[in-house]
Amino acid sequence: MKTIYMSWVAAIVLFTLPAAFAQTTPQAHTKKASESASSFAFEPLDNWKAAVLAGNKAALMNFYSTNPPARSKTPQGETLDPAEEPNFWASLKPEGLDKLTVLVLEAKTVQPGVMALVVRMEADFKTSAGEKSAIISGAQVWMQRLGDWKIVSTQRGDPGEKRARTLPEPARPNTQLYPPPEEAQSEISTALAAAAKQHKRVILVFGGNWCYDCHVLDTTFRSKTFAPIVNENYIVIHINVGNYDANLDLAKKYEIPLEKGVPSLAILDPDGKLLVSQKNGEFESTVRIGPEDVLEFLKKWRPDHKS
Repeated sequence: MKTIYMSWVAAIVLFTLPAAFAQTTPQAHTKKASESASSFAFEPLDNWKAAVLAGNKAALMNFYSTNPPARSKTPQGETLDPAEEPNFWASLKPEGLDKLTVLVLEAKTVQPGVMALVVRMEADFKTSAGEKSAIISGAQVWMQRLGDWKIVSTQRGDPGEKRARTLPEPARPNTQLYPPPEEAQSEISTALAAAAKQHKRVILVFGGNWCYDCHVLDTTFRSKTFAPIVNENYIVIHINVGNYDANLDLAKKYEIPLEKGVPSLAILDPDGKLLVSQKNGEFESTVRIGPEDVLEFLKKWRPDHKS
Protein backbone atom coordinates (compact mmCIF):
# COMPACT_ATOMS: atom_id res chain seq x y z
CA MET A 1 0.00 0.00 0.00
CA LYS A 2 1.45 3.33 -1.05
CA THR A 3 -1.36 5.83 -0.40
CA ILE A 4 -1.50 6.91 3.24
CA TYR A 5 -3.77 8.97 5.46
CA MET A 6 -1.87 9.81 8.63
CA SER A 7 -3.90 10.85 11.65
CA TRP A 8 -1.12 12.93 13.11
CA VAL A 9 -0.82 14.98 9.90
CA ALA A 10 -4.44 16.05 10.34
CA ALA A 11 -3.77 16.71 14.02
CA ILE A 12 -1.37 19.56 13.20
CA VAL A 13 -4.39 21.89 13.06
CA LEU A 14 -4.81 21.47 16.82
CA PHE A 15 -1.85 23.74 17.48
CA THR A 16 -3.76 26.64 15.95
CA LEU A 17 -6.86 26.22 18.12
CA PRO A 18 -7.50 28.62 20.99
CA ALA A 19 -6.72 27.25 24.41
CA ALA A 20 -10.34 27.58 25.56
CA PHE A 21 -11.48 25.06 22.95
CA ALA A 22 -8.94 22.52 24.19
CA GLN A 23 -10.50 22.39 27.65
CA THR A 24 -11.84 18.94 28.32
CA THR A 25 -13.83 17.21 30.98
CA PRO A 26 -12.40 14.38 33.07
CA GLN A 27 -15.22 12.10 31.86
CA ALA A 28 -13.83 11.76 28.33
CA HIS A 29 -14.52 8.17 27.24
CA THR A 30 -11.52 7.65 24.96
CA LYS A 31 -9.43 4.51 24.73
CA LYS A 32 -5.94 4.61 26.15
CA ALA A 33 -3.10 3.61 23.86
CA SER A 34 -2.34 0.62 26.06
CA GLU A 35 -5.83 -0.86 25.75
CA SER A 36 -6.58 -3.77 23.48
CA ALA A 37 -7.29 -2.55 19.98
CA SER A 38 -9.98 -5.19 19.52
CA SER A 39 -12.02 -3.41 22.22
CA PHE A 40 -11.79 -0.02 20.53
CA ALA A 41 -15.12 1.78 20.33
CA PHE A 42 -15.93 5.46 19.91
CA GLU A 43 -19.59 6.42 20.25
CA PRO A 44 -19.31 9.81 18.48
CA LEU A 45 -18.04 8.01 15.37
CA ASP A 46 -20.96 5.57 15.54
CA ASN A 47 -23.39 8.50 15.76
CA TRP A 48 -21.66 10.23 12.84
CA LYS A 49 -22.02 7.04 10.78
CA ALA A 50 -25.76 6.91 11.57
CA ALA A 51 -26.16 10.48 10.33
CA VAL A 52 -24.32 9.61 7.09
CA LEU A 53 -26.56 6.59 6.49
CA ALA A 54 -29.63 8.76 7.06
CA GLY A 55 -28.33 11.47 4.75
CA ASN A 56 -29.13 13.94 7.53
CA LYS A 57 -27.15 17.07 6.69
CA ALA A 58 -28.39 19.01 9.72
CA ALA A 59 -27.25 16.24 12.05
CA LEU A 60 -23.91 16.00 10.26
CA MET A 61 -23.34 19.76 10.57
CA ASN A 62 -23.60 19.34 14.33
CA PHE A 63 -20.59 17.00 14.36
CA TYR A 64 -18.17 19.58 12.90
CA SER A 65 -16.62 22.46 14.77
CA THR A 66 -17.73 25.91 13.62
CA ASN A 67 -15.80 28.06 16.11
CA PRO A 68 -13.09 27.66 15.07
CA PRO A 69 -14.23 26.08 11.80
CA ALA A 70 -13.22 22.50 11.08
CA ARG A 71 -10.38 22.19 8.60
CA SER A 72 -11.01 19.80 5.72
CA LYS A 73 -8.47 18.43 3.28
CA THR A 74 -10.06 16.86 0.21
CA PRO A 75 -8.75 15.88 -3.23
CA GLN A 76 -9.83 19.35 -4.35
CA GLY A 77 -7.73 21.12 -1.72
CA GLU A 78 -8.05 22.48 1.82
CA THR A 79 -10.93 24.52 3.17
CA LEU A 80 -12.23 25.97 6.42
CA ASP A 81 -15.84 25.74 5.23
CA PRO A 82 -17.62 23.78 7.99
CA ALA A 83 -20.24 22.65 5.46
CA GLU A 84 -17.71 20.93 3.16
CA GLU A 85 -17.76 17.51 4.80
CA PRO A 86 -21.48 17.50 5.80
CA ASN A 87 -22.37 18.33 2.17
CA PHE A 88 -20.24 15.48 0.84
CA TRP A 89 -21.43 12.81 3.25
CA ALA A 90 -25.10 13.85 3.07
CA SER A 91 -24.94 13.59 -0.73
CA LEU A 92 -24.33 9.85 -0.59
CA LYS A 93 -27.87 8.92 0.53
CA PRO A 94 -29.56 10.42 -2.55
CA GLU A 95 -27.04 8.47 -4.65
CA GLY A 96 -28.39 5.23 -3.16
CA LEU A 97 -26.23 4.67 -0.08
CA ASP A 98 -27.57 1.52 1.56
CA LYS A 99 -24.76 0.36 3.86
CA LEU A 100 -21.68 1.98 5.37
CA THR A 101 -18.92 -0.01 7.06
CA VAL A 102 -16.48 2.14 9.02
CA LEU A 103 -13.14 0.47 9.75
CA VAL A 104 -10.80 2.27 12.16
CA LEU A 105 -7.25 1.40 11.13
CA GLU A 106 -5.49 3.56 13.70
CA ALA A 107 -6.58 5.43 16.82
CA LYS A 108 -4.42 7.82 18.81
CA THR A 109 -5.24 9.76 21.94
CA VAL A 110 -3.26 12.89 21.03
CA GLN A 111 -3.98 14.37 24.43
CA PRO A 112 -6.84 13.97 26.91
CA GLY A 113 -10.03 14.73 25.01
CA VAL A 114 -8.41 14.66 21.56
CA MET A 115 -8.81 11.53 19.43
CA ALA A 116 -7.22 11.09 16.00
CA LEU A 117 -8.50 8.30 13.76
CA VAL A 118 -7.39 6.83 10.45
CA VAL A 119 -10.47 5.33 8.82
CA ARG A 120 -11.55 3.31 5.82
CA MET A 121 -15.19 3.61 4.73
CA GLU A 122 -16.79 0.86 2.65
CA ALA A 123 -19.96 2.28 1.08
CA ASP A 124 -22.53 0.10 -0.67
CA PHE A 125 -25.10 1.67 -3.00
CA LYS A 126 -28.36 0.45 -4.49
CA THR A 127 -29.32 2.36 -7.61
CA SER A 128 -31.66 1.94 -10.57
CA ALA A 129 -28.63 0.77 -12.54
CA GLY A 130 -27.80 -1.89 -9.98
CA GLU A 131 -25.56 -2.27 -6.93
CA LYS A 132 -22.11 -0.74 -6.56
CA SER A 133 -19.52 -0.28 -3.85
CA ALA A 134 -16.85 2.30 -3.10
CA ILE A 135 -13.95 2.78 -0.70
CA ILE A 136 -13.31 6.17 0.91
CA SER A 137 -10.16 6.53 3.01
CA GLY A 138 -9.28 9.36 5.31
CA ALA A 139 -8.63 10.69 8.81
CA GLN A 140 -10.60 12.53 11.46
CA VAL A 141 -9.49 14.46 14.54
CA TRP A 142 -12.12 14.74 17.26
CA MET A 143 -11.96 17.11 20.22
CA GLN A 144 -14.10 17.16 23.33
CA ARG A 145 -15.37 20.36 24.87
CA LEU A 146 -17.63 20.28 27.91
CA GLY A 147 -18.52 16.68 27.17
CA ASP A 148 -19.44 17.30 23.52
CA TRP A 149 -17.27 15.79 20.77
CA LYS A 150 -16.62 17.77 17.57
CA ILE A 151 -14.59 17.02 14.46
CA VAL A 152 -11.92 19.72 14.14
CA SER A 153 -9.88 18.35 11.23
CA THR A 154 -10.45 15.84 8.43
CA GLN A 155 -8.64 14.37 5.47
CA ARG A 156 -10.49 12.49 2.73
CA GLY A 157 -9.55 10.79 -0.49
CA ASP A 158 -11.58 10.29 -3.65
CA PRO A 159 -14.00 7.36 -3.58
CA GLY A 160 -12.39 4.35 -5.19
CA GLU A 161 -13.74 1.10 -6.51
CA LYS A 162 -14.03 -1.68 -3.95
CA ARG A 163 -11.89 -4.53 -5.23
CA ALA A 164 -12.32 -8.16 -4.28
CA ARG A 165 -9.69 -9.94 -2.22
CA THR A 166 -9.17 -13.66 -1.80
CA LEU A 167 -7.25 -13.16 1.46
CA PRO A 168 -9.28 -12.88 4.69
CA GLU A 169 -10.07 -9.33 5.79
CA PRO A 170 -10.37 -8.08 9.38
CA ALA A 171 -13.84 -7.47 10.80
CA ARG A 172 -12.28 -4.95 13.20
CA PRO A 173 -8.68 -3.97 12.43
CA ASN A 174 -6.18 -3.97 15.28
CA THR A 175 -5.66 -0.22 15.65
CA GLN A 176 -2.36 -0.84 17.47
CA LEU A 177 -1.00 -3.58 15.24
CA TYR A 178 2.21 -1.59 14.73
CA PRO A 179 3.84 -0.43 17.98
CA PRO A 180 5.61 2.94 18.23
CA PRO A 181 8.59 3.11 15.81
CA GLU A 182 11.14 3.47 18.61
CA GLU A 183 10.28 0.00 19.94
CA ALA A 184 11.36 -1.79 16.75
CA GLN A 185 14.95 -2.58 17.66
CA SER A 186 14.16 -3.99 21.09
CA GLU A 187 11.34 -6.10 19.64
CA ILE A 188 13.69 -7.53 17.03
CA SER A 189 16.25 -8.42 19.71
CA THR A 190 13.60 -10.11 21.85
CA ALA A 191 12.22 -12.00 18.85
CA LEU A 192 15.67 -13.26 17.81
CA ALA A 193 16.35 -14.57 21.30
CA ALA A 194 13.00 -16.37 21.34
CA ALA A 195 13.56 -17.72 17.83
CA ALA A 196 16.88 -19.24 18.90
CA LYS A 197 15.23 -21.10 21.77
CA GLN A 198 12.24 -22.22 19.71
CA HIS A 199 14.19 -23.05 16.52
CA LYS A 200 12.15 -20.60 14.48
CA ARG A 201 12.81 -17.70 12.13
CA VAL A 202 11.74 -14.08 12.47
CA ILE A 203 9.48 -12.30 9.99
CA LEU A 204 9.78 -8.52 9.98
CA VAL A 205 6.67 -6.92 8.49
CA PHE A 206 7.38 -3.31 7.57
CA GLY A 207 4.25 -1.15 7.45
CA GLY A 208 1.92 1.01 9.53
CA ASN A 209 -1.48 1.00 11.18
CA TRP A 210 -2.82 3.29 8.44
CA CYS A 211 -2.12 0.57 5.85
CA TYR A 212 -5.19 -1.60 5.21
CA ASP A 213 -3.15 -4.15 3.27
CA CYS A 214 -1.02 -4.57 6.41
CA HIS A 215 -4.13 -5.40 8.40
CA VAL A 216 -5.25 -7.89 5.75
CA LEU A 217 -1.87 -9.67 5.81
CA ASP A 218 -1.96 -9.85 9.61
CA THR A 219 -5.48 -11.30 9.49
CA THR A 220 -4.23 -13.85 6.98
CA PHE A 221 -1.36 -14.90 9.25
CA ARG A 222 -3.84 -15.36 12.12
CA SER A 223 -6.47 -17.24 10.11
CA LYS A 224 -7.20 -20.93 10.65
CA THR A 225 -5.49 -21.80 7.38
CA PHE A 226 -2.24 -19.95 8.02
CA ALA A 227 -1.84 -19.76 11.81
CA PRO A 228 -0.44 -23.31 12.14
CA ILE A 229 2.44 -22.79 9.70
CA VAL A 230 3.16 -19.28 11.02
CA ASN A 231 3.13 -20.28 14.69
CA GLU A 232 5.22 -23.40 14.13
CA ASN A 233 7.95 -21.73 12.11
CA TYR A 234 8.05 -17.99 12.71
CA ILE A 235 7.92 -15.13 15.17
CA VAL A 236 6.25 -12.15 13.52
CA ILE A 237 7.37 -8.59 14.35
CA HIS A 238 5.71 -5.47 12.96
CA ILE A 239 8.09 -2.61 12.12
CA ASN A 240 6.37 0.78 12.10
CA VAL A 241 7.63 2.98 9.23
CA GLY A 242 5.59 6.01 10.33
CA ASN A 243 4.90 8.30 7.40
CA TYR A 244 7.62 6.49 5.46
CA ASP A 245 10.01 8.45 7.68
CA ALA A 246 10.64 6.07 10.59
CA ASN A 247 12.97 3.09 10.95
CA LEU A 248 14.66 3.96 7.69
CA ASP A 249 17.89 2.54 9.09
CA LEU A 250 16.22 -0.82 9.65
CA ALA A 251 14.67 -0.76 6.19
CA LYS A 252 18.13 -0.15 4.73
CA LYS A 253 19.75 -2.80 6.94
CA TYR A 254 17.22 -5.43 5.92
CA GLU A 255 17.09 -4.32 2.27
CA ILE A 256 13.48 -3.18 2.20
CA PRO A 257 12.82 -0.52 -0.50
CA LEU A 258 9.95 1.38 1.12
CA GLU A 259 9.27 3.27 -2.11
CA LYS A 260 7.79 -0.01 -3.39
CA GLY A 261 5.10 0.15 -0.72
CA VAL A 262 4.11 -1.86 2.34
CA PRO A 263 3.57 -4.39 3.76
CA SER A 264 7.03 -5.60 2.87
CA LEU A 265 8.67 -8.59 4.55
CA ALA A 266 12.15 -9.66 5.58
CA ILE A 267 13.04 -13.00 7.16
CA LEU A 268 15.90 -13.47 9.62
CA ASP A 269 17.66 -16.47 11.07
CA PRO A 270 17.89 -16.52 14.88
CA ASP A 271 21.44 -15.14 14.59
CA GLY A 272 20.06 -12.07 12.85
CA LYS A 273 21.23 -13.05 9.37
CA LEU A 274 19.00 -11.72 6.59
CA LEU A 275 17.71 -14.63 4.53
CA VAL A 276 15.38 -12.81 2.14
CA SER A 277 13.65 -9.46 1.71
CA GLN A 278 10.87 -8.40 -0.62
CA LYS A 279 12.41 -5.89 -3.00
CA ASN A 280 9.61 -5.44 -5.52
CA GLY A 281 6.51 -4.80 -3.44
CA GLU A 282 5.43 -8.42 -3.71
CA PHE A 283 2.82 -8.15 -0.92
CA GLU A 284 2.17 -4.41 -1.27
CA SER A 285 -1.30 -5.06 -2.68
CA THR A 286 -3.38 -7.78 -1.03
CA VAL A 287 -5.74 -7.50 -3.99
CA ARG A 288 -3.08 -8.74 -6.40
CA ILE A 289 -1.95 -11.69 -4.27
CA GLY A 290 -3.87 -14.71 -3.01
CA PRO A 291 -3.57 -17.44 -0.37
CA GLU A 292 -1.32 -19.50 -2.61
CA ASP A 293 1.25 -16.68 -2.81
CA VAL A 294 1.42 -16.23 0.96
CA LEU A 295 1.55 -19.98 1.58
CA GLU A 296 4.34 -20.46 -0.94
CA PHE A 297 6.39 -17.73 0.73
CA LEU A 298 5.91 -19.17 4.22
CA LYS A 299 6.74 -22.72 3.15
CA LYS A 300 9.79 -21.69 1.18
CA TRP A 301 11.47 -19.84 4.05
CA ARG A 302 10.54 -21.93 7.07
CA PRO A 303 13.48 -23.43 8.98
CA ASP A 304 15.16 -26.40 7.29
CA HIS A 305 14.37 -28.72 10.17
CA LYS A 306 10.69 -28.06 9.61
CA SER A 307 10.82 -28.90 5.92
